Amino acid sequence: TFAQVDAQSKLFAAYLQSLGLQRGDRVALMMPNIPQYPVAVAGVLRAGYVLVNVNPLYTARELEHQLKDSGAKAIVIIENFAKTLQDGMHGSAVQHIVLCAMGDELGLLKGMLVNYVVRSVKKLVPPFSLPGAVRFKDALAKGRGATLNAPVLKADDMALLQYTGGTTGVSKGAVLLHRNIIANVLQSEAWNEPAMKKVPAGEQPTSICALPLYHIFAFTVNMMLAMRTGGKTVLIPNPRDLKATLKELSKHRFHSLPAVNTLFNGLANHPDFNTVDWSHLKVSVGGGMAVQSAVAELWLKKTGCPICEGYGLSETSPSVTCNPVTTTAYSGTIGVPLPSTYVKLIGGDGQDVTELGQPGEVAVLGPQVMAGYWQRPDETAKVMTADGYFLTGDIGTMDERGYVKIVDRKKDMVIVSGFNVYPNEVEDVVSNCPGVLECAVVGVPDEKSGEAIKLIVVKKDPALTEQAVRDYCHANLTGYKRPRHIVFRTELPKTPVGKILRRELRDA
Repeated sequence: TFAQVDAQSKLFAAYLQSLGLQRGDRVALMMPNIPQYPVAVAGVLRAGYVLVNVNPLYTARELEHQLKDSGAKAIVIIENFAKTLQDGMHGSAVQHIVLCAMGDELGLLKGMLVNYVVRSVKKLVPPFSLPGAVRFKDALAKGRGATLNAPVLKADDMALLQYTGGTTGVSKGAVLLHRNIIANVLQSEAWNEPAMKKVPAGEQPTSICALPLYHIFAFTVNMMLAMRTGGKTVLIPNPRDLKATLKELSKHRFHSLPAVNTLFNGLANHPDFNTVDWSHLKVSVGGGMAVQSAVAELWLKKTGCPICEGYGLSETSPSVTCNPVTTTAYSGTIGVPLPSTYVKLIGGDGQDVTELGQPGEVAVLGPQVMAGYWQRPDETAKVMTADGYFLTGDIGTMDERGYVKIVDRKKDMVIVSGFNVYPNEVEDVVSNCPGVLECAVVGVPDEKSGEAIKLIVVKKDPALTEQAVRDYCHANLTGYKRPRHIVFRTELPKTPVGKILRRELRDA
């Protein structure tokens, strides 16, 4: 309940303060969608600290970079990934570890059963050694004996470091202020209002959170928005298990479902789809990646609720544009700007595009735009214009109604099931694989994930096998960053100065 989140987050905030952390210190969260997540978020923010969202599927190498870069002094992590932390915290500033378990918030008997199954039956918790780590329940108990000194938080105080890939292959932290998140929550609430006002009076608005809370889309549009509106949120820890997801959905009467194209597609094509009552669904928001027309048509046909495609980025908290929630047809666009948001297109000459239908880089101005990249003024300067617009790196066109369509990406970024993958990072990892001379990464169309990673390798050792490369990628890259396709070539196309021509590889 909201009362439980309120009470537990106060205790957790008091516990964190008792550790001697200073205002503005960073606290990392590395968990799937479990009830401890919103409690920890509220606790960290109430105590005056800065939240660092971490993908729980990160490898030790990826985690190490984020912990070092953010300077996080504490981390809240589910025990399933404690071994990753053990291997990836070397050289970081982490001094305090809080361990969560899947069953912590499920009541005594059910919680014990779930934890037993996770640990002993499914064996999802590899052995680990983290001396001094404190269990989540024990942290709350210690918080009872501590005092919470509620800080006076201002709109311009930092709330969140949301990490996003960089064109250099180095993940950067987008600095999101309290006012950025608040603004985007209010913008989303206003945008959804025409659909959500159709929820019968006295019925609690209910949203399905099948997107991971560490991703800014779910963080703002699911969790924060539901807290703002007094809505119920149904947390789905593993949406890839479509059968289990549909089984859970069949127990609820729900009104809102933010999702990515791959999830809409997977659900709509699953044999258990009709075990769920979709008749109360008022708004389906598609984001994170392009919604395909065939998926949108099938979803509308099977649920009666159209997918409203939107657009956003980690740097914009995230929502920038969206199709109206009253729409009844797939538009093929990312819609129009949210309230208080300005969008313009900037040409290759640096001038504003004034002709309708002409492509330009999408630039955004609004209260949801980040304060900059964490400790990277050089990178921040590259993406901010003199008049305060944020350069997204996406190329778009605009029609006479103000609807924006994304036509290309300025960067070589690949979007796999809504997650940004930067070729430089994957190439940097693979280039360290024994037997690899050089390599390149491009995105290729994929029916399930929108795009997939294709890796092109030039061998140094003729004996190098595809399986050896796959094994190396498995050990060093999160699942969505791993190549789906691997091909070997004798050479890579390059410019006269030696830069690899990814576009030629894509066209090939």
